[in-house]
Amino acid sequence: MLSTNKLAVLAFATFVALQAPAYADDAVIAKVGTLEIHQSELDLAVANLDPQLAQLPDDQKKVAALSAAIDVKLLAADAAAEKLDQTDEFKKRMQYLSDRELHNAYFKKHVVDIVTPEEVKARYDKEVAALPKQEEVHARHILVKTEDEAKDIIKQLDAGKDFAELAKEKSTDPNKSEGGDLGYFSRGRMVKEFEDAAFALEKGTYSKTPVKTDFGFHVIKVEDKRDAPPPPFEQVQDQVRQLVMRDKYLELLNKAKASAKIEITDETLRKGYDQANKQPEPGSEPVAPAPQQ
Repeated sequence: MLSTNKLAVLAFATFVALQAPAYADDAVIAKVGTLEIHQSELDLAVANLDPQLAQLPDDQKKVAALSAAIDVKLLAADAAAEKLDQTDEFKKRMQYLSDRELHNAYFKKHVVDIVTPEEVKARYDKEVAALPKQEEVHARHILVKTEDEAKDIIKQLDAGKDFAELAKEKSTDPNKSEGGDLGYFSRGRMVKEFEDAAFALEKGTYSKTPVKTDFGFHVIKVEDKRDAPPPPFEQVQDQVRQLVMRDKYLELLNKAKASAKIEITDETLRKGYDQANKQPEPGSEPVAPAPQQ
């Protein structure tokens, strides 16, 4: 069942898909008999190309869009000559398209155009503050085939050998050239046996017994532990801006619905609509930036 927020996201997607490109010079770029095709129409045709054609280089895209615009002009003129624009079906469709474009224009004016960088940054800070703490470890490992090999490596470490150098010399893992360095990782990123052993170690210590996994036997060293840092603002600002826009959009909708009586005669549709537009309890639907990978 769609929630209110999912409905809002769908509205955003519709708005983005239907935006007309901005243009300064609406010059005539082609004529079809006495009919003119303006730059604005070509821009709209480019924006509404079939997804496959939209992958073409820009010059080919414009040619494809111009061809489509000419075809539209030709058949639209023939349709008007047959008075197809006077049918009830056509008028209903035009009314729907008009309402949709007015919705988009209102959305742009009262949501898109008024979102400020300061609002986006403030929302980012709020979401980051709400993120639960997540521990990460920075670990190295040496992977070998047998338990005896792993035990021998532990003895060499006990004798003072350098972990990174032993990894380069003994490990069968592809990252041996980096001294077995796995970087930082949080829980859920490694196989359970390896993860449990790594998170149980103190910073600066290594495993005193071999750690067996499906890959072989590991000797693990934890270089550091920390709370996972939040994703950088620059990485998630577009998603955060969507959150700000969503909230403004929902505010507009709630205000509009409060002043209008909505009646749905079909009982099944009414129940579905009521469920989809049910307001979540405050704090029950937290939204936070995606964690940094």
